[in-house]
Amino acid sequence: MGRYLLRRLVESAVTLVLATMVVFLGVRALPGDPARTLAGEEADPVAIDEIRRQYGLDQPVPVQYYRYLENLARGEMGDSLRTGLPVTETIRDALPVTLQLAVFSLAVAVLIGIGTGVVAAVRRRGPAEWGANTVALLGLSIPNFWLGLMAILVFAIAFPVLPASGFVSVFENPVESFRHLLMPSLVLGTGLAAVVMRQTRSAMLESLSADYVRTARAKGLSGAQVVLSHALRNSLIVVVTIVGLQLGGLISGAVVTEQIFVLPGFGKLTIDAVFTRDYPMIQGVVLVTAAAYIGINLLVDMLYSVIDPRIRVGGAAL
Repeated sequence: MGRYLLRRLVESAVTLVLATMVVFLGVRALPGDPARTLAGEEADPVAIDEIRRQYGLDQPVPVQYYRYLENLARGEMGDSLRTGLPVTETIRDALPVTLQLAVFSLAVAVLIGIGTGVVAAVRRRGPAEWGANTVALLGLSIPNFWLGLMAILVFAIAFPVLPASGFVSVFENPVESFRHLLMPSLVLGTGLAAVVMRQTRSAMLESLSADYVRTARAKGLSGAQVVLSHALRNSLIVVVTIVGLQLGGLISGAVVTEQIFVLPGFGKLTIDAVFTRDYPMIQGVVLVTAAAYIGINLLVDMLYSVIDPRIRVGGAAL
């Protein structure tokens, strides 16, 4: 286990370094001149050259990349071209908003998706399965922006029971935080719940037809024990993989939902950085996203052994 974990950590570090190279070169391949954007269209060439010198944009790309790695080693990502504030501090302020939204959305998706998936598998070819499949199809088909607007129209305007916008930290006021995040979490969580439901149902159907489930039933175990202790536990490996990947997607892809509900999160920060050609900010948000995916994949690999101790990782029994 220790050797495997060390190997995975080294692989993750190498992947992260490669990600910094791709991000650094990709950002500089974007059309437009950030110095001209920052100075304005009417600025004279002298002012534009001064901005390039100030932010190191006049240096060769390898030199810029080397300095970028030096700053990263010190925990610095440079200053935003748009606001002049440190990128690290800006991301640190925005990331908790998206993390709370992602956790709330994931909780909604897991509760709805796993529950309906289990019911659909156990009550196969019945009204429960048809109902679960219909709900899953609706969740996959309805766009988030439309569902968000309808939620605001119903629950914030027609029946004003929830706030339409804004954010309150869960550490400041848990009740108000829940009220502000309930609608955006449901909007984001419904689409993910549909994916979790389909994967849970498929994995459960395979587990319920396995020999160990028939053996458990032959021993006289109750239906609930067979489903929850045997079939569901073995099905969770597929579900955990899907949930882990979707969590990374929630962190980086909640752009539309944050725009609709005016949440000052990671997605809005990304959009503003792209529109203004803010190189340091784009590099920062993409690097944090890549690190989130790498960390989540590592965590998912470790969870496999918790769910099923029989799994062998790296050729050694856990």
